[in-house]
Amino acid sequence: MSQNDAFRALDRQECLRLLAKAPVGRVVYTRQALPAVLPINFCLDTDLSVLLRTSPDSDLIRAIDGVVVAFEADEFDATTQSGWSVVVTGRATVVTDPAEHERLSHSGPTSWMPLRDAVLVRIEAGIVTGRELKGTHGAR
Repeated sequence: MSQNDAFRALDRQECLRLLAKAPVGRVVYTRQALPAVLPINFCLDTDLSVLLRTSPDSDLIRAIDGVVVAFEADEFDATTQSGWSVVVTGRATVVTDPAEHERLSHSGPTSWMPLRDAVLVRIEAGIVTGRELKGTHGAR
């Protein structure tokens, strides 16, 4: 297998299909003028935006509301040296509409951490990129 055969770019539709099956991703944002990365549970909404659920006391809320962020999720198998990675770049906004918040409270992401009065954040899927690495184990 050549190096070019081992790697391929994914189209937007395939990226979103893969993203929909990942339970955890990482939001990439700026905190005190430095890059920050936070693993978080998420899901995709019907409009294919990324939805996050977090604590109202979270520093994340203050850092990302109204700001362009990146969100990345992936799946890799070290044994076969294969997997995929998807990055969504877009504006993050706190969901403030009461009806929308109510809808997403039932259908949106769950959190592995217990949260009271959770805040929901939407990341628009402005730019969606991805790549797949096919197994190269033993192909030297």
